[in-house]
Amino acid sequence: MFKSRTSNFKDSNKNVLQNSIASIEMIKIGGVDQCILARGKNKNNPILLFLHGGPGTAQIGFAPKLQSKLEDDFVVINWDQRGAGKSFSRDIPVESMNINQFVSDAHEIIEILLERLGKEKLYLVGHSWGSVIGSLIAKKYPEKIHAYIGVGQVVNMKKNEEISYGFTLDKAKETNNKQAVKELNKIGYPPYANIKDTFVQRKWLNKFGGSMYEGSALKLVLKSISFREYSFLDWLRFMKNGEGFSVNNLWGELMETNLFKQIEELKVPVYFCVGRFDYQTSFELVEEFYHQLDAPIKDLIWFEKSAHAPNFEEPEKFLQVCRSAVQ
Repeated sequence: MFKSRTSNFKDSNKNVLQNSIASIEMIKIGGVDQCILARGKNKNNPILLFLHGGPGTAQIGFAPKLQSKLEDDFVVINWDQRGAGKSFSRDIPVESMNINQFVSDAHEIIEILLERLGKEKLYLVGHSWGSVIGSLIAKKYPEKIHAYIGVGQVVNMKKNEEISYGFTLDKAKETNNKQAVKELNKIGYPPYANIKDTFVQRKWLNKFGGSMYEGSALKLVLKSISFREYSFLDWLRFMKNGEGFSVNNLWGELMETNLFKQIEELKVPVYFCVGRFDYQTSFELVEEFYHQLDAPIKDLIWFEKSAHAPNFEEPEKFLQVCRSAVQ
């Protein structure tokens, strides 16, 4: 089973809960060592697998604190994807950094989890970049998925980037932020030949509340940072290598994503968690995709005090969505 190197669940007498699971393990997936964190107070509960955003924004180092209440109802699985966080290695072939490989990796992990925990299906959460992988998994392997939960759902990246830039420039002008206007006018409308231009737009998007409703993603991570699942060296690896490696090698293909054309139907229940102020993955595109999509059950849940990370910005409401998805 899993090797435990994360804090155990204990009762009032400080005894480890008999059916709990708390483990972190490197597993060979698609020929590459990748890290999986499993946490839950009862291993017989449904599996909830998270596909993190980015590309490359691995979340094992900070997500557990924000997901603690989910561990009462689910076996919560966080996976540092190929090339990210604890799964980063300089030996990873650059040619393996493509969407098809990530879908294959995710499917392999799902098969391992189902076999080890004795389940036929699991619940799948895809956030931002992870929602591309999650949507494709739900389409390709519906027999393995109880329900798909899209958070900060990517739909049409080219259109999304245009909307995001327009919002950011409008806010810069409204607030008379001359520096923002200058930098945004310099890079102009996307698409960009240089990923650094996207980082400029994202910097001001975050400033104007289109990424996080309050604060910033960095503040969220720092507030929730852990040195249990991640060592100091893991954090250095996260900051210096993994995210840049992933973005540089996946962004071009990600920009070609258009789920309006790629997915017309999903044969599993679908729940979209949408931040009212999300201009990183435009909420209006998610709403349009929701109305177009054919699914046995579908729901669009608005998070009124969130932008791009409603699962972390309003964790109590996200918990209720996950609970309601259990059939």
